[in-house]
Amino acid sequence: MLENLLNLIKENAGDAVINNPAIPNDQNDAVVQEAGSSIMSGLQGLLANGNAKDVLSLFSNPSNVNNSNPVVQQLGGGFLNSLMNKFGLDSGQAGGIVSSLLPTVLSQLVSKSNNPADSSFDVQGIFNSLSGGNTSGMDIQGILSKFTGGGGSNTATGGLDHDGDGDVDLQDLTAAFSGGGGNAGGNPLDALKGLFGQ
Repeated sequence: MLENLLNLIKENAGDAVINNPAIPNDQNDAVVQEAGSSIMSGLQGLLANGNAKDVLSLFSNPSNVNNSNPVVQQLGGGFLNSLMNKFGLDSGQAGGIVSSLLPTVLSQLVSKSNNPADSSFDVQGIFNSLSGGNTSGMDIQGILSKFTGGGGSNTATGGLDHDGDGDVDLQDLTAAFSGGGGNAGGNPLDALKGLFGQ
């Protein structure tokens, strides 16, 4: 996934990076690499810290990708700090790069991952990469459809009702990704597989 992500960043790095006088030409590739690692590590951190709902919401609809989205803001903050600390840019220069590059790249990433005709990214592969393979075998697209389609109450929770409210919902999924809650013994990601028929 990282290689495809870096290619996507390069395709959109024109004015923000390549033609930016604040970034020496010999550092263009390093800035692109930093953008990729900031996106990957930022998404991993959000999932690990219980923000699965926000990440899944981002991937459920390309129109969710904008500068006011909490995931975009979080990823942008990490990328901004990296640009300032590693490349010596001031906050204005770094902010300009982040605000022009990041929403465009993320929007295209989400669009491509939701397009069955585009094989460069798929939601399953993205989450497998972010989880280090822990979501392998899970139906991530099915999870996203539960988010976007509601899905109603599920009385057969299969031990996934982490908050004990009688249904499996966004809060339970968030707890499962972050390892919180835990009525289901063992790995909560394994338990999620049962909910979606995997």
